[in-house]
Amino acid sequence: MIKIEIPNPDIVITKSKQLGEKVEAPLSSEYGFTNYNRIPRDKGGIILFFNANDDLLFVGKARKLRPRVKRHFEDTVSPIKNYRDEVYKIAVITVEEPMEREIYETYIINTLHAKYNIDKVFYK
Repeated sequence: MIKIEIPNPDIVITKSKQLGEKVEAPLSSEYGFTNYNRIPRDKGGIILFFNANDDLLFVGKARKLRPRVKRHFEDTVSPIKNYRDEVYKIAVITVEEPMEREIYETYIINTLHAKYNIDKVFYK
């Protein structure tokens, strides 16, 4: 049996209320993630999206984390496009090795039962 431990997130950002005018970044002003700039721009890893009840909504991987998080909130083809308002917390785990990212993503999807992942699901 293979034993895999899910790493602790390196960065966790949560939605916050916007006061005053909209800010320049659409992710910040529209969805309330004012500190998404803490996510590394040029590092690879795993992205976990949670709702306010701490239920895992979606797991994704990326070669460049910050641009991928932004695309999840801007793309019309993002798997979470219909659930963006449900996202309350984003956790990021830095994993540089592509094979490790793939393994962690699949493992997390199936261990924590990500609600909106449809690919790589073996628990149904």
